[in-house]
Amino acid sequence: MFERLPPLVSVIIPVYNDGERLRLCLEALEQQTYSKDRYEVIVVDNGSDATANIKGIVQQFDNAIAQSELMPGSYAARNKGLSVAQGEVIAFTDADCIPAPDWIETGVDHLQRVDNCGLVGGEIEIFWRDPNQPSTVELYESILAFRQQDCIEKHHYSVTANLFTWKQIIETVGVFNDQLKSNGDIEWGKRVYAQGYQQVYAEDVRVAHPALYSFKQLRQKVIRYAGGAYDRKHQPEYNWLEANWLFLEAIAFNLMPPVFFAINNYQDPQLKNLTDKLKVILTMTLVRYITVLELLRLKLGGVSARQ
Repeated sequence: MFERLPPLVSVIIPVYNDGERLRLCLEALEQQTYSKDRYEVIVVDNGSDATANIKGIVQQFDNAIAQSELMPGSYAARNKGLSVAQGEVIAFTDADCIPAPDWIETGVDHLQRVDNCGLVGGEIEIFWRDPNQPSTVELYESILAFRQQDCIEKHHYSVTANLFTWKQIIETVGVFNDQLKSNGDIEWGKRVYAQGYQQVYAEDVRVAHPALYSFKQLRQKVIRYAGGAYDRKHQPEYNWLEANWLFLEAIAFNLMPPVFFAINNYQDPQLKNLTDKLKVILTMTLVRYITVLELLRLKLGGVSARQ
């Protein structure tokens, strides 16, 4: 009898003006323990400047191919990758992520082990520029960013920085909503859940992700996420009353001081002293107020951010 080959995996990576970190990601993918002839890497350039040299970087890696998608948004880029993917398994990560050496092998193993598995979401480990001296924003990111277990077990989706699924699942539930610049992973994951598929959090399926460092970066991220949430609630599945009720709910929630956040995270071991704790609580408050301002701007006719 012939031994069945491991499933072919297509790794899809959207990128926008991030060539140097993409190179680190591709180097990590080149070192995978999974059989080299059983996975492909598809990098989709989402309209980067010529100086980023995305295609030139991709050409330096034997198992990677470059595609282009000019429609703005990472979900449009991921859909482009899906349109050319040959794999039975689809894996998503981001250009600024560094997958562990056994990332593909472990992700596929979890996907195969669970009956009726719709997706596997792995751990996203945040790291700092200087491990001994994190900025306020890096501390905040370490506690709040990419809480993958909560995303899967409480909210029924996986962040696309570390997501495995079967191509058959995508053919059943559909591709990402390319009208969303953010929150597309939430919308897609909830479709998978609604179809009755299992969703698995796998702590040992790991990628490393750099924390944001500055308040400018954090503000851009908050604005993008707020825009994605706003746009998602104004899709056809929500009627006018539902969309506006959810809008008011979001405003009310973000205007409240983060009391429960402060209580639940006060003993976090990453917060070594009272100053760290206060910094993170004040940052959380700032994030909430930026969210409110962005939601109000969009309600008054503004356009959500590109990326």
